[in-house]
Amino acid sequence: MSRSVTIARRFRGPENSGNGGYTCGLVAGFVDGDAEVTLRRPPPLERPLAVTREGDRVLIRDGPGLVAEAVPAIVELEVPPPPGLAEAEEAARSYAGLERHFFPECFVCGPERAAGDGLRLFPGRLPGRGLVAAAVHLDRSLPAAGGCLSPEIAWSLLDCPGAWAMEREMEESGVVLGRMAARLLEPIPAGTSGVAVGWPLGREGRKLYSGTAFFAADGSLHGSARQTWIVRA
Repeated sequence: MSRSVTIARRFRGPENSGNGGYTCGLVAGFVDGDAEVTLRRPPPLERPLAVTREGDRVLIRDGPGLVAEAVPAIVELEVPPPPGLAEAEEAARSYAGLERHFFPECFVCGPERAAGDGLRLFPGRLPGRGLVAAAVHLDRSLPAAGGCLSPEIAWSLLDCPGAWAMEREMEESGVVLGRMAARLLEPIPAGTSGVAVGWPLGREGRKLYSGTAFFAADGSLHGSARQTWIVRA
């Protein structure tokens, strides 16, 4: 296998690099079934990145530099019951990123992205639940095929709620995605609404661990993910 992928500027996280969840989903598309993707450096925008395979590993390179790698994975998570759409709408009102955000133009959770451009997914705390949650209303301009969102958009929905589950670290210094493994159960219809949630799973030094899930408005589970985040220095 030898081909290339390009991350369009629309799908940025930090100002000059790709959103972690979107990038992971793009790379995971070369793996059959569930996948785990590790980001080795900030994914560059608007230039071809070479895709190669070594055994069961898929490698993404920018010239000689390794950007990301993906391997098949088994993703098993105990997913908490989802809040309702109205409850998630209310939680989003307390989204800390509205006050301070290190990446305000993030495709997924950036408050400076216009409706219909970014996802504008704003995870806020659910009192007494140990979760953050956001109501999601998906614009029909998002990449889709056969009436359903592309896998990289599904991975994007499973991205930033895991970061905001560590709200203190996000407010104080910000975190960046290091690794993500996701399991997609059902395609997500384009133009639909749903609920994204995130919850903490632990910490080791500068590494933070979280889980995420995305549900349809009726509460059915579309997918879940486990993540490793790195606290910015």
